[in-house]
Amino acid sequence: MRNVIQDQLTLEEKNTAEDLITQLETLLVGKLSALTEKERQDYKAINEKNKLFVNKVWDYRQHSQSLSSPDVDWEEFEKDYKARSFSENLLGRIESLAYRIESTKILHDYDNYQDALNDYAYAQYSKGAGKPGFTEKVAELKQFFARTKSTSKTDGQIS
Repeated sequence: MRNVIQDQLTLEEKNTAEDLITQLETLLVGKLSALTEKERQDYKAINEKNKLFVNKVWDYRQHSQSLSSPDVDWEEFEKDYKARSFSENLLGRIESLAYRIESTKILHDYDNYQDALNDYAYAQYSKGAGKPGFTEKVAELKQFFARTKSTSKTDGQIS
């Protein structure tokens, strides 16, 4: 049997990864927002063009403060700007890591499914050969391969 992936992490590395995720969750608890669906619709993330606009305003503030509006709390603007930049960078790194973890999981799922299909085929063969216990196993596993009834045409309609 050919597997498409092998587990590359040792038990110690798996434990360390879980501990690090727990540390990150503990560090960030109570410090991150969790918007409701309505709040996400109300606030929305700004698009790339608007990010460029914010960046340009920030750039003007850095280099030509005399051109900045006195109505803006520039200290708060700076804090928000730096926090957004940090969050965007951290999110990108986490999303990249999550993508690779998910891809690895998909490959392990594929290997498990192919091996399970091979085991089912062996069980069917063994049942046919009259080996004890395989009739029950095949009956139990058969539920995962539901057969669909073929459709018939009536009055031009498919039912």
